[in-house]
Amino acid sequence: MPSLDNDIAGKLALITGASGGIGAACARALFLQNVNLALTYSSSEDKILALEEELSALRSNQSPDAPNPAISTHKVDVGSEADIQRLFASIRDLHGQPGPDILVSNAGYGKRIPDIADISVAEFDHTLTVNLRAAFILSKLSIPHMAARGWGRIVFVSSLAAHGGGINGCHYAASKAGLHGLMKSLATKHAKDGITVNDVAPAMIGETGMIPDEKFLEGTPGDVRNIPVGRLGTPGEVANVVLVFCQTGYLTGQSVLLSGGLK
Repeated sequence: MPSLDNDIAGKLALITGASGGIGAACARALFLQNVNLALTYSSSEDKILALEEELSALRSNQSPDAPNPAISTHKVDVGSEADIQRLFASIRDLHGQPGPDILVSNAGYGKRIPDIADISVAEFDHTLTVNLRAAFILSKLSIPHMAARGWGRIVFVSSLAAHGGGINGCHYAASKAGLHGLMKSLATKHAKDGITVNDVAPAMIGETGMIPDEKFLEGTPGDVRNIPVGRLGTPGEVANVVLVFCQTGYLTGQSVLLSGGLK
């Protein structure tokens, strides 16, 4: 019988898109649980360096005998298979293992184009490449290491759009619905390997590249006045759900809709 093991301290987490609001919040939450981090960014080097400094400051404020989680940062275009392959080679070199114990596939892309007539085939393909194909490649490269250890956590950052809502358009909804299907299939297949696979499906999360503030949504279906709880969600609240997934090995194959009551 598999043993109960929800201890994530000392594990290695790969978080893509860590320079953004949700990715950075996940990094903070896991770092505070003494998880080693491999953090990716695509272009915002200043933000990832600021996050690394912030986390290092947190570490310096701890007692001298406290754990000292390792942090590495990696410039990666998740739309490029070659870049992802290079990322895993770098993880092997810097962290001494062939892949992460925890994968948080967070990097995403979403250009708001509500009318299908205005969505080019190139735009559709690019959205699926970044939001869906990348998660597939990341999982494909992560699972062998996780299965060999008999322990793993995979978390996809999806969206309300996967459940038929959202304001970005059908191209974005299709990419996130595909992510949901990928999660369900992997969760069923790899539960026996000690790997859990879940997704968090946020909606109307502020302090992010897609939604910087409430004013950005005025006059759209995502207007704060349409959100039952009456405010935007925060990246930290998304990270709370991710942390629950990581620390709860009995939870797999689930999508948590984090939407302030929106359906």
